[in-house]
Amino acid sequence: MAFTADQVEKMSVVGTHADGKGLYLQVAANGTKSWLYRYQLAGRRRNMGLGGYPAITLSQARKTKNNFQLQVKAGSDPLEEKRKSKEKGVAEHREQGSSLMTFSRCSEEYIAAKRSGWKSSKHAQQWENTLATYAAPFIGDMPVKQIEGEHVLEILQPIWFGKTETANRVRNRIELILDYATTLKHRSGDNPARWRGNLSNLLPSPSKVKEVRHHSALPYEDMPEFMAKLFSAKGFGAQALILTILTATRTSETLQAIWGEFDLEEEVWTIPKSRMKAGKEHRIPLSKPAVALLKKLGPSEASVYVFPGAKVNSHLSNMSMTTVLRRMKRGDVTVQGFRSTFRDWAVEKTNYPDRLAEKALSHSLKSESEAAYQRGQLLEKRAAMMDAWSRYCFPEKAKVAKIKIRIKNLPSGK
Repeated sequence: MAFTADQVEKMSVVGTHADGKGLYLQVAANGTKSWLYRYQLAGRRRNMGLGGYPAITLSQARKTKNNFQLQVKAGSDPLEEKRKSKEKGVAEHREQGSSLMTFSRCSEEYIAAKRSGWKSSKHAQQWENTLATYAAPFIGDMPVKQIEGEHVLEILQPIWFGKTETANRVRNRIELILDYATTLKHRSGDNPARWRGNLSNLLPSPSKVKEVRHHSALPYEDMPEFMAKLFSAKGFGAQALILTILTATRTSETLQAIWGEFDLEEEVWTIPKSRMKAGKEHRIPLSKPAVALLKKLGPSEASVYVFPGAKVNSHLSNMSMTTVLRRMKRGDVTVQGFRSTFRDWAVEKTNYPDRLAEKALSHSLKSESEAAYQRGQLLEKRAAMMDAWSRYCFPEKAKVAKIKIRIKNLPSGK
């Protein structure tokens, strides 16, 4: 028996109540009501929800049921058609979203997703600057799904020969961002920034065209004279450079050093993996002069840094040691170049194994046998090598006692 609107309104008996011709009113225990259409197609019984009451009135429910009933008579399944319609809507929405996903927006999302895994905020800044300078003017506002090989080439060709290292870095970053876009289904197909089997067919290998630039290194023969002059230089920058040379470290490893990394009794400096280029902890045996220098500097309550900067809780700037070189009128060498000086000395003037020197420089070793050789820190052997290096850096006629006095009289830089 068909319902009246008033009966539907007053219905309170929990259960499923027939209106007729497949339409039912469902009443739940909590009093809520909803419409249900039951039908049979190809011997299979189906239940299809039509919405809740009173949002869907009795007349609306009957009208919807009648439309679906016509579909069933025509051999079409309303539930299947509803599913297809929903999938089509999702696909259209995704398509619309992909059209709105520009390269610049995708770049921002990728950098945001990766930022916490990068060593420093500077790395993210480098990404942003590189992409803004070289990629954004060409493809920044372009939907990622439309980016093709010709667009990537338009970016790379003007800088491939003059700025090869930068160009290859740009290519790699575009590739990673487009892979990210593909994973999120904002684009499909091959990655136009991929090198192997793709751009490698159109551009010469970076190793064949880039100008190899080595950091200008001081010849190791000049080291004793240079160190003697460096000892007379004033300030934290000069002291930082002395420690950098004696330990063969990188600029950032020295300038960002904090007192907690040093064990002056054991004469070992432990740099945590978070500060190392290779992402691995690096232990450095300290020579006697290095220890003497650090003891002279001594920890300060004002800063945790061994070489504090002018601002509170800061270290010396990256240019501080370069500035020292300029004041010494040695613009022909770089701070990084002293690592090469140490390496050349170790190879040409000593019998220490190459692998020992590589370990001192915190370089990764390629072969499994070399990796196994360096698995231990080899501190005892490296300590002997670093002591030999410190002795070479000082004038041969100088006595250890004199060296200690000279270090002791170094200006504090404070």
